[in-house]
This record gives sequence, structure tokens and C-alpha cells, in this order.
Amino acid sequence: MRTAAVPNNTETLSRPLLRAPTRDGVMLPVIDVTDPRFAVPDDPDSLQSLFARSSEEERRNRSLPTFFMRFLLRRAAKRSLLVRALFGGGDTSFLDGLSTYVMKLGADHLPPPYDSPMDRRIGASAHLILLRLRTQQVAHLLADGVAPALAQTPDAPLHLVNIAGGPAIDSMNALILLRQRGGDLARGPIVIHVLDRDDAGPFFGRNALAALMQDGAPLAGLAVTFDHRPYDWNDPAALAALLRELDAAGAIIAASSEGGLFEYGSDDAIVANLQVLRAGNVRAVAGSVTSGDERRRRLVTASRFKLIPRGLEGFAPLAQRGGWRIARSEPAQLSDQVLLTPA
Repeated sequence: MRTAAVPNNTETLSRPLLRAPTRDGVMLPVIDVTDPRFAVPDDPDSLQSLFARSSEEERRNRSLPTFFMRFLLRRAAKRSLLVRALFGGGDTSFLDGLSTYVMKLGADHLPPPYDSPMDRRIGASAHLILLRLRTQQVAHLLADGVAPALAQTPDAPLHLVNIAGGPAIDSMNALILLRQRGGDLARGPIVIHVLDRDDAGPFFGRNALAALMQDGAPLAGLAVTFDHRPYDWNDPAALAALLRELDAAGAIIAASSEGGLFEYGSDDAIVANLQVLRAGNVRAVAGSVTSGDERRRRLVTASRFKLIPRGLEGFAPLAQRGGWRIARSEPAQLSDQVLLTPA
């Protein structure tokens, strides 16, 4: 397990948060996991405390009669956009990227119209802190996975492929971490490729990247571009074509999927995409895997979202069939974040 102290410097805390607009004109803060306002303490004691708090919240909710809980949720959904996104019903089987992003902002950084008292209460819950921890862990794993290739081939272009990534904030934070560690990212073009059937998340992501590249911002001075392509992970032909093009250009390629393919995709879709990534000379893959323990399975059963709680024990054979091995994993209770390297 990686253990890192949360940065805590007065200069960072005194700076205004970077913000970027959504398609609807809502100005959302841009998450930077190196900023103490967003960083989740991940030392063993802090994680144990967070996991215990999350378990207690779930235990309290489970103790309420089902009919009463449904009544409370219907009432809360009228006053909270976050509750509506999580429990509002409808036939959507997944939580969209932009709603997921807003849930990671924390109670203190929710902008209108997501800042009702109920929204703030939900935003302060341990469950949503775990979502932000998931992003933080994937970003660190992705940075760790690509760093050796950057050191070996300093002049090669860098391409980060994000499958079902929404705003792709994990990819941007991997770049922030690489730069913070002293990586030479200014020597060539960098492209974040977002393969996602939704376009609202990538629209915000492009604007978030622009904010991070402003003077004085974490990615200032870098030549980073944002490329969004509609994608169905059940047909990875478009991914294969992209990777052939990048590999022919001698690019360093790494991939990620936070809250996407490994959590919602079928076994066949996961294996097919991993095989394409392996054939495309991708150096490393980082992503999140829904936990398979009894508590997580219970939460998934009660949810309208079609998550698949495989756990690491169910995911590892799929990774192997795809040509990869789990080099490292980090827990966030509701999910395990993995770094895959070629088998």
C-alpha cells in the first residue's frame, strides 16, 4: 500500500480553486489530488478510520425499515441533485461521469445548484470520500505505471487512453503527479484520449484541462491536448485502430478506466479490451474493480446501477486472459484499484 502524507501548505490553501464550466454553464472546481483541499489521507490509520466510518454509515442505513428508507430517499431527492442522481430511479444502469465527478468535490466545494443542505450532507459522507480516494489511487497507479517508460524514452510523445473516463480527471492528475515528481513532461506532445459514449463528461474534461494549463496552474507550459471519441467497449475495433496509429508513431501509451470498464463491463468485454491494449503495446493499465465482499454485494443489489462485484479474485483471471497481471492493488473498501503490467 502506498502511504503518502497529504500536502498542507499555506500557499496552496490560499489560492482560489481552479474552475471550469460544464455544458450547462455550471462552474465546477477542478480536482487536483495534490491539493490538500481534495487529497484524501491514505496512511494506514486514516484509511482504517475512513473504512470504519463508511461501514457504520451503511449499518445505520440498513437498520432502517425498507419502506421508511424509500420514503426518506424520495423526500431527499426533491431537495438534492446528488440524491436524485444516486436514487432517482429511471432506467439508467450506470452513474454518468459528470454526476460522479460532482460527488467527488466534497461538501465544501459544491457549487449551485448542487449545494443544498442535503447535497452538502451527502457530499460529506464517507461513501463519496471513497470515490475521491478511488480517483487519487488510480492517478497514482497510472503515474507509477508510465514513469519507467518516460525515463527510458524521454523524447517520445505520451498518450493516455481513458476508457469510459468521463472528464478523465484521473489522467490529468497522473500528469500532475508525474510533473510534481520531477518528470520531464515538457519535451513532447501529450494527448489524453477519452473513449466514452457520453459527451457531457468529456466536454467538462476539456475545459478542466484548459484550466490546469493556465499560467501558474499545475500543468502550465505543457503541450497537452484532449481527444474525445465515442466508444462502445463491446466493440473494441476503434480502440485497436487508435492504438495501431499511436504505436506506429513510437508513442508511450498507458491506459486507465476508473469507475468504468472493470466495474460495469462483461467478462468478455473486459478480456477483449485488455487483449487489444496488450496487442497495442500499451505499457500499463490502471483502473478500479468493484469489491466482491458481502457488504459491497449487498449495496450493489440494492442499487439501480449494474455494477459487477467481482473483487480482485474474480478480476485477476480476466486480466490474465487479456495478457496482463495485477502488479499492484490499493483498497478503497467499495473498490480495489489495480495497476496492470504485461504478463
